[in-house]
This record gives sequence, C-alpha cells and structure tokens, in this order.
Amino acid sequence: MADDNNTTSAASTVEIRGPVYNGSSLTDILANSTYDNGTAITMDANKFAAFYYDIDDNVTTESLSIKNVAGTSGRTIGENGLVYTTTIGKNEYKNKDVDWGNYSVIGFFADKYIPLKSNDASKLAKLVLDSDDKYTLRTGETLDLGEGYSLQAKQVDVDGDKVWLELDKDGQYVDDQIVSTDSGDHTWTCEVDDVQGEDNVPVLKVHVNQVFQGAVDSIAQIDGLWLIDYANAMKIESDDEFGKLDNVDISGPTITISNKDTFSLTRDSDQEIGQGLYFRVADSDALRFYAFKQQTTPGTYDIRGTVVSGTQPYTWTSDNFAGFFYDLNKNVGTETLSVSGVSGRTIPEDGLKYSTTINSVDYDASDAFNGTYPVLGFFAQKYVPLKSNDASKLAKLVLDSDDKYTLKTGETLDLGEGYSLQAKQVDVDGDKVWLELDKDGQYVDDQIVSTDSGDHIWTCEVDDVQGEDNVPVLKVHVNQVFQGAVDSIAQIDGLWLIDYANAMKIDTSDEFGKLDNVGINGPTITISNKDTFSLTRDSDQEIGQGMYFKVADSDALRYYPYIQQTLGNGTVTTTPSNTTSTDNTSVNPAPVANSTETPDVNANTPTTTETPVTTTPDTPDAANNTTETKNNAPGFEMAPAILGLLSVFYLVRKNR
Repeated sequence: MADDNNTTSAASTVEIRGPVYNGSSLTDILANSTYDNGTAITMDANKFAAFYYDIDDNVTTESLSIKNVAGTSGRTIGENGLVYTTTIGKNEYKNKDVDWGNYSVIGFFADKYIPLKSNDASKLAKLVLDSDDKYTLRTGETLDLGEGYSLQAKQVDVDGDKVWLELDKDGQYVDDQIVSTDSGDHTWTCEVDDVQGEDNVPVLKVHVNQVFQGAVDSIAQIDGLWLIDYANAMKIESDDEFGKLDNVDISGPTITISNKDTFSLTRDSDQEIGQGLYFRVADSDALRFYAFKQQTTPGTYDIRGTVVSGTQPYTWTSDNFAGFFYDLNKNVGTETLSVSGVSGRTIPEDGLKYSTTINSVDYDASDAFNGTYPVLGFFAQKYVPLKSNDASKLAKLVLDSDDKYTLKTGETLDLGEGYSLQAKQVDVDGDKVWLELDKDGQYVDDQIVSTDSGDHIWTCEVDDVQGEDNVPVLKVHVNQVFQGAVDSIAQIDGLWLIDYANAMKIDTSDEFGKLDNVGINGPTITISNKDTFSLTRDSDQEIGQGMYFKVADSDALRYYPYIQQTLGNGTVTTTPSNTTSTDNTSVNPAPVANSTETPDVNANTPTTTETPVTTTPDTPDAANNTTETKNNAPGFEMAPAILGLLSVFYLVRKNR
C-alpha cells in the first residue's frame, strides 16, 4: 500500500536461501539418504549460503539441524529437535601481506562476529570491516568505516614518515595514535577498556603503507583495516531467547541453541527460527521448505552455491545454488551449471556447461490472474520467453506482485525499469477506471477497466517485440473503484510486467563471458566453453552475465559459483573533516574510498508519486574545506617538529 507520502516502501532486504528439502513429511525427509543419514538433516556453510564461510581458510562455524527426536513427524519438529550450533574458529586478516597473524571469528545467525576472548563465545562484537583495499587520506580527511565509526588523518609530519590518526564513533573521540612508516610494523592496534566488562580489547587495526608530504598535499595511504563494533558488543546468557530457539547452552567456544517447544512448518508460511533466520514452507500438499536469512544491512552480498573441493565432477541446480531462480510452491527450477573433466585447475573445452529450460509458474496474484505463465531463469535472473516453447527471445520479469496499491486520479505508480501506470480518471458511478501505461514518460497504451463486470483485468499487448506481435507485457487487476466526495480511487491488487522494451534475442553466435558455445533447442538453451577455463588460485573468474566462480587462495582446489546482490548504498567515503558526511555503511566487500556509485534498490519496487521533484545535494568543495598546514621544520627527530605536531598531539590528548 502507498504511504502517506504516496510512495510505497522500498525493498529493504536480501534473502539468501539454503538447500531445498522435499518429501511427504519430516519423517520421509529425515529417512531420505539424499539429504543426510536418517537421524538428522544438517545445513552448514557448505550447503547454506547465508552462513559465514571463509573459502581461503575453509573456515565454517555454524550449522542448523533438524533431528529425529520424539515428537518429530508430519510438519512438526519435536522439542529440542531444531538445533543451531556455532563454534569459534580462526581466520586470517584480508591483508595477508601484513604480519597480523589471524583472529578469532564466529558466525552467529549468519552474521560475522568477533569473540572478545578467543575461547569464550558468550561475549561478541560484530565485525564491521576487514579490508586490504587501499585508501588515500589527505590531512583533515575522514574515512567513514561504517556503523558510525570513522578514521581521520589529523596531520602528516613534514618529513613524510609519520601520520597522526584519530578514531571516532558517532563523531565523538575514541582514541588517537601517531603511526610511523620508517620503523616498526606501520600498524596501529587500538585497544578499548570495559567492553562488556573486558579490558584491552583490540577494536581497530590500521596499517599505514606509506606517508607522503608533497608541495600541495599531505597524504597517508592505508592498505589494511580491521574494525569491530565494540560499542554494541553483546553478552549471551543461558536464559536468552532467539526467536523459536530458546534453550541456550554456552560451553567455552561453542554456543548451542535449540527449541524448548515444538516447531511447526505450517503450509504456505515463513516461520522465524531466530535473528532473521527463517524457514519458508511451500503452499503444497507435500512438505517442501528451505531455510533463508533475511539480510537488512546495506551492502553487497555473495549469493553462492555449494562449495566444491577437488577435481570431481559436480552439478549445481536451484536446490544447491541459492542464486538460481526457484519457485518453491511449484517446485520449479530451470537452471543447471556443471563442471567435468577438471585436471589440476583447468576445466577442459565443453567441461563447463550451463543449461536452462522453460517451465511455468503461477502468478503471485493467483486469486486475480488465472493460469500460469512461462518462465526461464537465465544466469540467475528471472525472464519470460516471448513464446512459451522458444527460449531464444526473452524479456526480464520486472514485476509479479499481489500487493495492494491505491491510486488516486492523476497519480502515477512507478513499476520499475522506467515503466509507470497512471490512473487517468475514475467514472462518476465509481465502477470504472481509465489506466495508462507509460515507458520513460512516453505513452504506450491505455484501457478502461470495469469492476462491475468481466474479470477486472487489463492485459496490455504490444506488437513488434523482437519481431513478435500480440505479446502480453502487462497484466493489471483492479480490485475496486471508489468515487468519493473528495477523492477518486482505484485499488489494484495484481500486477505483472515484463521489460519488453529491452527484450533480447539469443543467437548461436552470442558469447556470455567464458561461455561461448551456444545451442538453442526449442525451450532449452545450452551454453558451454569453447576454450579451456582456468580456476586460478585466489581469483574471481567470470562464468558469464554476472555469475562467477570464487576460487580459494589455497594449495587445495576449492571453489563455488556465486552472483551478487546489493542492498542500499554500500560505500565507504572520505570527506573533508569540517563537512557533514552521509552515513554509508560498508558490509561486503569493503568499498573503495571516494566511491560515488549508489545502487538502485528501488528499480523493481512500485512507487506512487504525485509530482516528481529532483533535488541536488550541496557538494562541499573539498579544496576549500581542507586546511593544509605547511612547516619548514625538518621532522619528528628534530626539536621544532616535536614542538609542532607532537605538541599538538599531546595537548589535544590532555584536553580530552
């Protein structure tokens, strides 16, 4: 529904799912050796893409199990039959060129945390940043690290071998340090006391690669950053509850949490397990479900498939690759990716194969639109074929929604990708509405939809879409129309739209990244590699169309396929110290300083608007807001320099 500002809510989550379980009952699923050993089904990070996993060190800490205990049958998990376990592991810092060793880490409900003590899982702080990216800070600039933390380059010494850094939280001073690049390890490890009762807790590590004092700019280059959210550290107690998981046991480095009460996998529902972790259950007579994590923190997330170790053949489908399109209710997946014949780190010609076949699914608004529509996953994106038996002509699905939208006369509903729907007029008797479809502000088609007869549906068809005529591109179901004393309103409760303006035709001569041997056989597309494909150590190898293999930095071959989804603005920015910076949160990966790209998370979210207004934020002139201090004194080893930068340094500390 539209809010009071005539704008629907923006998409605010990314969902990452685990393997699909399918059977007549839990008893049937537990007995199926395909899933596990008959006594339990267990999802660890190898199977469940949301759980924390470090591919380089092969570190996984979390697992979720459904156990065959008393009371587990049908759709019901018995008491203490749903068990979440996580154990502290060790991880290397991202910057492996810096001798920082490793740090303790623990996944906790699919988020990455740092234990305050290496052998005690009861006190945790979320990891904010672990980065080997390079950031260049001029004197006075501030690096936004995320979660309200920032790092400021206060001053650079005149000989260019030391920099004075300050850590702030929510604009308030935390600590500062002078870091030298002419001796020592070039590292500042900031420790804080009284973090959940613990003292000397390392909360920040900064590695300064080099410092430069030029004629114009004083610059510090940072190439290693590690930060925990110590200000929001938490203590886990045995009487805590995490959703349906409320039986908490803490044993040194391990946390185990289970359910004191039975847990029902209710048909057609999302059942919260705890802390944003859910089961999604199909609207089906059969019991079919998967676990998923609902991510709400802005950032870029890897949606990955099962991890493969070694050179054995392997096939990913929608069951074990969360990136592939999957319809749970209809149990429909269309895509497969397979590797075979791997020798060393090389996939031979035609050893990497991607295939997808048209299938059909219900409309989300199944109460409004009868029947099904053809669908095809194509490199993990949902497409609609222009002809139900021909995979060569495709348009991306923009919208399939059963949400309710209320439009007043003259209002426009933003459907995404430049498409919009306008309620032109409502008739005086209040049973018809005149709707118009536009693309990029240009008229496409219109229709009067009646709610007193017929099916209340407008199916908009367009000609000459990749040579095809009468292509259904939009379906709208009008639930009711209201003509009031003040407002004329149409309520829509079913929308379906394809991006026909950007429909594509796939030819056998096309290339999709490393996949360039294209075959089209009616409803099926098969693409393989004409040339060998190298799984290069410590790399991200593009398969095609935004799909990659991530390969471990390890002597052993270890890799998985993934796509990326971005939620919100996941950037780290530098700002002059006397300007106000936007809160840009970094999650994964740590972005580059000064990035100005803002991903559009609203592209597929209908939005009602009255009068579009474009605002341009004031952009401070960095050159005019950064004060440069010049000093002809030689350096820190000389008395004038000590009375300069160091005097200021200690004076500021004293005044704090």
